[in-house]
Amino acid sequence: MSSYFTDLAQQYIGGEWRQGTGSWDIIDFNPYDGEKLASITIATADEVDQAYKAAAAAQKTWAETNPYARRAVFEKALRLIEEREQEITEVIIAELGGTHLKAGFELHLAKEFLRESVHLALRPEGRIIPSPTDGKENRLYRIPVGVVGVISPFNFPFLLSLKSVAPALALGNAVVLKPHQNTPITGGTLVAKILEDAGLPGGLLNVVVTDIAEIGDAFIEHPVPKVISFTGSDKVGRHVATVCASHFKRSILELGGNSALVVLDDADIDYAVDAAVFSRYVHQGQVCMAANRVLVDRSVEAEFTDKFVAKVRTLKAGDPRDPQTIIGPVINSSQADSVSGTVAQAIAEGATALVHGTTTNNLVEPSVLKGVPADSPLLQQEIFGPVAFLIPFDGEEDAVRIVNDTPYGLSGAVHTGDVERGVAFAKRIDTGMFHVNDGTVHDEPIVPFGGEKSSGVGRLNGETTVDAFTTHKWISVQHGRSFFPF
Repeated sequence: MSSYFTDLAQQYIGGEWRQGTGSWDIIDFNPYDGEKLASITIATADEVDQAYKAAAAAQKTWAETNPYARRAVFEKALRLIEEREQEITEVIIAELGGTHLKAGFELHLAKEFLRESVHLALRPEGRIIPSPTDGKENRLYRIPVGVVGVISPFNFPFLLSLKSVAPALALGNAVVLKPHQNTPITGGTLVAKILEDAGLPGGLLNVVVTDIAEIGDAFIEHPVPKVISFTGSDKVGRHVATVCASHFKRSILELGGNSALVVLDDADIDYAVDAAVFSRYVHQGQVCMAANRVLVDRSVEAEFTDKFVAKVRTLKAGDPRDPQTIIGPVINSSQADSVSGTVAQAIAEGATALVHGTTTNNLVEPSVLKGVPADSPLLQQEIFGPVAFLIPFDGEEDAVRIVNDTPYGLSGAVHTGDVERGVAFAKRIDTGMFHVNDGTVHDEPIVPFGGEKSSGVGRLNGETTVDAFTTHKWISVQHGRSFFPF
């Protein structure tokens, strides 16, 4: 594993591994024990420019490459991930503080999305559209947008980088990837290494490890990329969208969430408890789809609460290298302080801590809170950590009102003994995704993924990915002579 943090602590531009030329280094730390994993000299705005120019230079030949040949790269990449799964697992544990369970979950999805990319290479199809003009043939071509800029987050960096990078490349585009500063290897250069080893020609994927303190908006303002795919907070996403709009770029934004898991009066309580605990605490709650809020019908509140609290108390927090660990560290000290501050603020506002986890460095133990005031700002925001808010409600109307009372609209779930009751409930919720009798954390390669309101703009996966990374071109052919009025 250590060789990854040694060999891949570089920039990858134009098919070459090289050091950045910035004046300072990004230090990559293990969030659990503080071990220094790597030191990477940051890329400058000039190197971002070089990366985009390399991508543009390589893209046209790639777009003209037979899609069956493009497909072979992703077939090989999939085999390489399978062969290197143990090493990649160790990198995820070391750099993210992800547990064995989380690493397995992320790698499983990454492989599924690569399998879909294999098919995406052959997905674009043209059309012949009728014309009211005699002798005219309207051809509609679906072509690559050209170059795509991808900005990936720290929580599922390997998956969420590949989720945009692989489809964009499969569809004939080139890519410049900027991984999060806390996960430059897993979310950046490791992805480049796998695709390089799989035979992807140089220049088609470039990775710049850098920071906005160094480059400002150069990554999204640059004239070369036609689409920016961003995954991260709604605050940063709003800025990305604004800059993209001012430069007439398309933006695909997968932003934060404040999902709710709802337990109706006829739910299977034991099953709902299992779903809710997983939905809130998977990867320490650092998941955009995580169930920040757990809503329970008052008629089953006491039973659910007792069982939920009992299960949360069994979650082992500690070293993510231990296969028995469920709760590892959050990504950095800022996040640890934020989560601890959230618990303290809730208690100050009058909430009761049914479970009050302690914080040691970046290790934040689970907390369960009830009685958070209905007007608390905490209920309106995303809590990116292992803290659950239990909220009682009186009947479905009350539940719908509470679930929708948030600026976000990403995911959610409802538990009920009547599936059609659950579907009817789901239709009333202002989210891009909602699940009946399941958890809130789901992503599948061919089902459109995305949110409403402040949770994002656009969709990815399946046909929506084709829409995201290609554009239409109309070419008409006039057979015979056209008529002109003058």
